[in-house]
Amino acid sequence: MARFLALILAAFVLTHAGAAQAERVKDLATVEGQRGNQLIGYGLVVGLAGTGDQTTQIPYSVQAIRNMIAHMGLTLDPNAFLQPNTVAAAMVTATLPTFLSVGQSIDVTVSAMGNAQSLRGGVLLMTELRGADGQVYAIAQGSVLVSGFSATGQAASATVNVPTVGHIPDGATIEHAVRAQYASARDGSILLNLDTASFGNATRLADALNRRFGADTALPLGPGQVQVRGPVDPQRQVPFMAKLLDVEVTPDSPPAEVVIDAQSGTVVMGADVTLTDAAVAYGNLSIAIAETPQVAQPLPFSNTGTTQVVNRTQINAEEKTAKILEIRPAPKISDIVRNLNAIGATSSDLIAILQALRSAGALHAHLKVL
Repeated sequence: MARFLALILAAFVLTHAGAAQAERVKDLATVEGQRGNQLIGYGLVVGLAGTGDQTTQIPYSVQAIRNMIAHMGLTLDPNAFLQPNTVAAAMVTATLPTFLSVGQSIDVTVSAMGNAQSLRGGVLLMTELRGADGQVYAIAQGSVLVSGFSATGQAASATVNVPTVGHIPDGATIEHAVRAQYASARDGSILLNLDTASFGNATRLADALNRRFGADTALPLGPGQVQVRGPVDPQRQVPFMAKLLDVEVTPDSPPAEVVIDAQSGTVVMGADVTLTDAAVAYGNLSIAIAETPQVAQPLPFSNTGTTQVVNRTQINAEEKTAKILEIRPAPKISDIVRNLNAIGATSSDLIAILQALRSAGALHAHLKVL
């Protein structure tokens, strides 16, 4: 438990140390219009070493194979029975950034769609990647790189990582570029969207830009957006954006927050978390159930009766005596760690104690449960 809370303190120290330093505009906000576009496509991965789909159970794999063969100009008997185990149906996904041109490459992810055991060693055939509007924006093809593998024997099998998902670096070629407008054609204004909405960060960002480029250059429109007056001449907009995104801003202090991951039992405390006087009492109730089947035999030399199994159930309930501990005021994170170490609770108990302290008003921070 002490090591667990020590990790909390270490995480806080790193977070708090980074918050005091100035950050660039590009680390705090993004330019409106500069976004990624999701692409998706359906394709076939071939050349697998017997780890492909069982086509008798995956009908769309057989249909895709027939369509591909017909597209190649080959004639196939409609009644022919296809059962290849070297082919797998796959979904291909990618993100198309803005400002890329036709002919450039992007990475793609290939995921098995049927019951293929592994995509290792396979090659993705030419696959069209479409956007939400149905248009083809890229064509993907290439060898699939898989980090996981699986091995199966007569009585056992072993799997490392995920062998049914792979990647193709630069595996798709852009066929249709996405043009984005990041500056207004009328007055050259630019909108900056903050990654985390904050009134303080919006004000500090605007003040930093006004000091760098002159008064009335930036205007905060809200806690999540800042409007910047840029040059109207398109030839001057790119150099202006390069300078703008490199301006350093000292961000506002983050709110006091405790983040709880209930599934893994992880607790991370942010800056400015404090504790006031409180008393904590906690105890555990344990219930143990034991099943002891017993065999009942008929009497010796008895002509009647049969052997029966009689269940014997024993239940023991034990409630530990509650420990009452005083929590003293903790204005610093080190004092909070010291108080929580004194409780000696497990991670699950610690989560419950923090929630109770927050409800009682002794923990001055927001609780965020993942």
